[in-house]
Amino acid sequence: MNAESNFILNRIKAVKYAAKGFWILITSEKSIIVQVIIAIIMTIFGFIMHLSATEWMFQFFAIGLILVAESLNTAIEKMADFIHPEHHKKIGTIKDISAGAAFFAAIFAVIIGFIIYIPKLF
Repeated sequence: MNAESNFILNRIKAVKYAAKGFWILITSEKSIIVQVIIAIIMTIFGFIMHLSATEWMFQFFAIGLILVAESLNTAIEKMADFIHPEHHKKIGTIKDISAGAAFFAAIFAVIIGFIIYIPKLF
């Protein structure tokens, strides 16, 4: 097998693993499930409010930002729990910081939502 076909097979495997992780997140992680439901609601609301292409771009950027941040937060928390299953102050701090990153994403998503929707509502 040559290097080029190895590269392609490795990319296919990588996509398979990523899809598996995606499926695990959207079927078992409550925080991700809640965020996906909110994303669906906001997408429906976007159609109702007739968003422009630019507004759609920013809305989907905000949705993606939150989903990525929540996913990374989940991964960090699971890794921390695996490394140190018992309660530990330093692990708790790491998990809090990870959750804080997801909170940052949520704050900016809310700001983007206000910028898009407040002028349309008033």
